[in-house]
Amino acid sequence: MRPASPIHEVLIVGGGAAGWLTACFLAKTLAAREAQGVRVTLVESPEIGIVGVGEGSFPSIRGTLSAIGIDEARFIKECNATFKQGVHFRHWVRAPGAPGADHYFHPFSQPSQRPGGFELLPYWLNGDAGAGVPFAQAVTMQQRVADAAHAPKRPHDGDFLGPMNYAYHFDAGRFAALLAAHAKSLGVRHVQANVERVELDGEGAIAAVHTREQGALSAGLYVDCTGFRALLIGEALSSPFKSVSDVLFVDRAMALQVPYEAPDAPIPSCTISTAHEAGWTWDIGLQDRRGIGYVYSSRHTDDARAEQVLRDYIGRQAEGLQPRRLELKVGYRETQWIGNCVAVGLSGGFLEPLESSGIGLIETAAYLVGFLFPHDGVLESTARLFNALMRERYARIVDFIKLHYCLSQRTDARFWLDNVDAATIPQTLRDKLAMWKSRPPHRLDFVTDLEMYPPSSWQYVLYGMEFDTKLRAGAVDLARIGEARREFGMIAQMSGRALADLPQHRAMVEQMVRKASGGRTFRQPASAPI
Repeated sequence: MRPASPIHEVLIVGGGAAGWLTACFLAKTLAAREAQGVRVTLVESPEIGIVGVGEGSFPSIRGTLSAIGIDEARFIKECNATFKQGVHFRHWVRAPGAPGADHYFHPFSQPSQRPGGFELLPYWLNGDAGAGVPFAQAVTMQQRVADAAHAPKRPHDGDFLGPMNYAYHFDAGRFAALLAAHAKSLGVRHVQANVERVELDGEGAIAAVHTREQGALSAGLYVDCTGFRALLIGEALSSPFKSVSDVLFVDRAMALQVPYEAPDAPIPSCTISTAHEAGWTWDIGLQDRRGIGYVYSSRHTDDARAEQVLRDYIGRQAEGLQPRRLELKVGYRETQWIGNCVAVGLSGGFLEPLESSGIGLIETAAYLVGFLFPHDGVLESTARLFNALMRERYARIVDFIKLHYCLSQRTDARFWLDNVDAATIPQTLRDKLAMWKSRPPHRLDFVTDLEMYPPSSWQYVLYGMEFDTKLRAGAVDLARIGEARREFGMIAQMSGRALADLPQHRAMVEQMVRKASGGRTFRQPASAPI
């Protein structure tokens, strides 16, 4: 084994959101512009397009954009972006037309809890919020705000700040272009070339990446952002891919870009996810169009039927439009860092886009590479830690996504019956559900550094799907029931004030576009603060 050498250069192979976001983060973290910093080079083929058809994100994206130095208004303008306050789930619990609620909401804001106060969930389970009040509505103001298509922030709120927690919807191609421009301003060298082969040295590490136009490119660390092809980590280094198709069935998608019926049509400030016979549709509102796609299982339907479901969902606006078809390779590599190569993005894994884990996993991987960076060239210990953290994070996301399916009461299609079959539910999730029958989820059920989704997200989905928790004696402090009821009433009252204080979503987006363009901003009428 040859002695380790300090790493002075990183070569990122592949662009898109994964490559350019990683480039931005590493350039910022490793001081790429400074003489003593680590050089960052990105090579991408000019012949390969962006896979994304419109992206949703998780609130962590705000911290990432702030960390790499991208202004929020610029991001909104250049990426055709809008705000996302959560996910509105339709027909996941029961089939259309069945008695009972036909939707629930997963908000991004945490359940209300005053400093030093008590958790409201047990009191909601006890019925103290009132009959039929959904959990998300009882403990946050956000459901009412999102239902009314209001924004999560006001014109005077600072970058990435607002009364409501939020993420974004954006155009994936435009996002990659913005990141590319920003990365270059941070000192990233951009090479356009087609990779023809990967050369390994005598110890099985990557020696060079050979391109048609620029010849051999070499570095101390290689980052594989080549998408599903996984040119480095998969083809060259043979890291096995672990399919999770026995748990998560969807493996196909069809997508359309649909114009609004009117230029001033309201823009939903949440993703709308509607369950169908063999999967679900996403409905994402951007500034000038809706991105709509049907994610489905090829084992439970065929492409022709899937296209019909998509067209039926959209209606007459789908006439004359041809959907883009995508094959989804659902699973992940348990070893994503081998020797001097680490995978980020689709080359490391992909889990269906139900809760926007894709961008979140890119953020996590880039963050880990940057802050665990093995400057001295000793790679093995860093690789082991990275692999353990990413492997556990993927496994927990699989459980969280399966949670949406396995509690369904739908019996109208084989897809849903198969999803509730215990044989398709990971043991780790079955254990959680068994415990939560007699107590609600607690923060001790989760290891924060391994989780993408906080305990509140699990609670919103669990009780949105109408899971039944039987409270044990003592779970509710009888002396505080009156206090809890007053708190529920206060949240409902404050929701009305939030609606008065927060602008319509489209108006807020347009204001930020004007701000990024150097135009005048509008002033909200004076109102009481939230």
